[in-house]
Amino acid sequence: MEQDISSNIKKVFVVFLLCFIIIISYITYFELYKAPEVVKSPYNRRLWAIRNEVLRGTIYDRNMSPLTKSERVNDETQKRTYTSGEVFAHALGYVDIKYGITGLERKYDTELMGAENVDILSLIKNKGKEEEKVGHSLKTTLDTNVQKLAYDLLGNNKGAVVALNPKTGELLAMVSKPSYDPNNLSKIWDALQKDTANHPMINRATSGLYPPGSTFKTITAISALENIKDITTRKFQDKGKLVFNQKESISNFNGEVLGNIDFKQAYAESSNVFFGTLGMELGNDKLKATAEKFYFNKNLPTDGIPIDGSKFPTYKSYEKGNNAQSAIGQAEDLATPMQMAVVASTIANDGTMMEPYIVQQVLDSKGKVVKDVKPQSLGNIISKENAKTMKDLMRAVVTNGTGGAAETGINAAGKTGTADHIESKEPHAWFIGFAPYDNPQVAVAVIVEEGGVGGKAAAKIAGQVMKAAIKK
Repeated sequence: MEQDISSNIKKVFVVFLLCFIIIISYITYFELYKAPEVVKSPYNRRLWAIRNEVLRGTIYDRNMSPLTKSERVNDETQKRTYTSGEVFAHALGYVDIKYGITGLERKYDTELMGAENVDILSLIKNKGKEEEKVGHSLKTTLDTNVQKLAYDLLGNNKGAVVALNPKTGELLAMVSKPSYDPNNLSKIWDALQKDTANHPMINRATSGLYPPGSTFKTITAISALENIKDITTRKFQDKGKLVFNQKESISNFNGEVLGNIDFKQAYAESSNVFFGTLGMELGNDKLKATAEKFYFNKNLPTDGIPIDGSKFPTYKSYEKGNNAQSAIGQAEDLATPMQMAVVASTIANDGTMMEPYIVQQVLDSKGKVVKDVKPQSLGNIISKENAKTMKDLMRAVVTNGTGGAAETGINAAGKTGTADHIESKEPHAWFIGFAPYDNPQVAVAVIVEEGGVGGKAAAKIAGQVMKAAIKK
């Protein structure tokens, strides 16, 4: 009998021990992994109370023009104003006690609501009364003039513009349309949520995934330079149509027959036949490997800018049609404007990819630098020799090919794209490029949804944006 009691006690002890271990494990897990999430949650009411104790820091452009301002309403509330409204909405995000916190406001929330300790001298100076606690400010890389011009040039079109410095990765402009006014969220919130036709709250520059169209021929061309020895000297007979599997085919734009062309002419004139043939010759493995060097199928590293991953598909060697289509930026290829801007930027920077970033300094309330953000290299993606070849090809697109509308006296280089997406709709218009050709200072990507031929609307916008950026 005593043995049975002892056995039961042991069993109960084991059960309690297991429960104790489970509870301790959960508490440990919560403290290490979940607690920081809860603390930083935009719905944490206690955190909002702390936010309102400190006047939120200002976000500035690269020239220290304020993009936001905060004013004390009373002891418990403050008003956050976005000085350019819709123009910077997607670049900055918003902070609102009812609708939460997004974008740059969320990424740098801790800094913006952080305040310096009050010192003795300040107390004496203010007769024992503490000064208003003010959070740190952000000096961004954005250029107000370039941003506003890009926004205006898009007009009533849906689309996006990205402009960055290829030598550093600094974002000069990041525009998405349609946009919204973050100063007016309480009045427009319901309408924004219901607008499923336009999705104005999506940042198309970083989260818009589009078929890249012929801009992707840039990556196909790089893959050919790396894998096909005679590609720069090869001649090719372009008859206007490429037929494979006896049933499927791809044609040049408007069925144009380009005749006896070489690599440079094929790129400048955007020959689907030539690059579709290259796609089949390279095969999926080699083309995919090149795409992934440019961070397709991966997360593109950035500082403070969440970017959706661009995608390049996997096909079997016998899927000739898919391999040809993917080489010209169709099939299942998908890319964000930010991704394609980085492709152009890498070529402009002699093959070295720089990490895109949007904040260059964190400042205290007196303007003293608290943190400096330095440019970060993501490595040499392609050789200098191949980057030079690509620069020449991209310059030829503007001087002798489909991208003449981008030339505004700045020695521009680039690649146009016309991306089919829905048969009954106009194609998306793309342009990626950089300027000046001999000393690149800006790289861009422009997409105009359903804008038709890329050499028109998108190239024209890109040329004007690059010209403004060079004059900054």
